[in-house]
Amino acid sequence: MHVTYEQAEKMINAAVNKAKETETPSCIAIVDSGANLKAFRRMDDAWVGSIDVAIKKAKTACLFAMPSGELGKLSQPNGQLYSIEHSNNGLITFPGGLPIIDEYGVLIGAIGVSGGTVANDYQIAKVGVAVAGVIDHPKHPWRT
Repeated sequence: MHVTYEQAEKMINAAVNKAKETETPSCIAIVDSGANLKAFRRMDDAWVGSIDVAIKKAKTACLFAMPSGELGKLSQPNGQLYSIEHSNNGLITFPGGLPIIDEYGVLIGAIGVSGGTVANDYQIAKVGVAVAGVIDHPKHPWRT
């Protein structure tokens, strides 16, 4: 099952509203459960480099079914997953990517946000995911 177009659009709109509220021009990407781009928005004045970062944050959260920042904790020097960001044609292992889990606990996609501080990106992503009705992340064997 994948995130629907309607869900993706609602999530992007909510994330854009939060980005405007925090005065953070952002790029927002939604991927389906196969980590394929479903929807994307680049706000005016958002950095061009944030396009790739937002998409890769979403992809990272989807491929590993955990927030991108959680994977980052595991990929530090001497960590279990050190250098994992070099796999899968490039991952982003800092906050701003969140999996989207449906009401049955099934991964249906992910959101990635880039444009501000990682704290802002995370908060904007969280608002986007909340529109789909699920912000709790599934238990993962490697989550810290």
